[in-house]
Amino acid sequence: MIHYTVTRAARKTAAIYVHRDGSVEVRCPKKFPDKAIDKFVKENLAFIERKAALALTSKQQRDTFCISPGDSLLFLGKEYLLETVPTFAIGFDEQRFYMPESMPAADIKPAIIKVYKKLAGHLLKIKTEEYAQKMGVTPTAVKINSAKTRWGSCSGKNSINFSWRLIMADERCVDYVVVHELAHIAQHNHSDKFWALVEQYFPDYKQQNKHLRALQEKLSGETWD
Repeated sequence: MIHYTVTRAARKTAAIYVHRDGSVEVRCPKKFPDKAIDKFVKENLAFIERKAALALTSKQQRDTFCISPGDSLLFLGKEYLLETVPTFAIGFDEQRFYMPESMPAADIKPAIIKVYKKLAGHLLKIKTEEYAQKMGVTPTAVKINSAKTRWGSCSGKNSINFSWRLIMADERCVDYVVVHELAHIAQHNHSDKFWALVEQYFPDYKQQNKHLRALQEKLSGETWD
């Protein structure tokens, strides 16, 4: 029998969650009987085993994830090789990512993240300014953060934040996220008015969301920081 934890809450139905570490949690109504929970788990055993196997594989990928010369790195949806150069320089020249030949393996990933953050800061601020002018809105600030589960956000004071990971996405996806967050300045919600505003600039916004979810799934198996 699979070990699982139970979380009772004010809800009407029971659900099973297999977390990233492979642990199993049953969330159910407060008065859901223990025997009913056990039966519910048994009935969903195949689902649990499948999800647990996927979680284990993903964990193994994260545990072994590293960056080495010769690897391909994403920038605006395209892959670029990471090459060594006979200098102390590290960066991106639109043809490749590059790093010093002598750089210790443990320093590569943090250094590449710094390159990504610099690229993100430059590119996303330019794109935000361009789209802000088109949309007639004014963000109070544009910042880059290390969010893992959110591509962007807009604060109540209209400050825009983007995850540096966003610039790994296809450029059209990047533009969509910029428009999405700027639209929140006009509509601080996800109402019909909000989506209508987004749709003016991205009629295919649903397709962009699919692309972003696919990238998020890929990155979930990588430990960047």
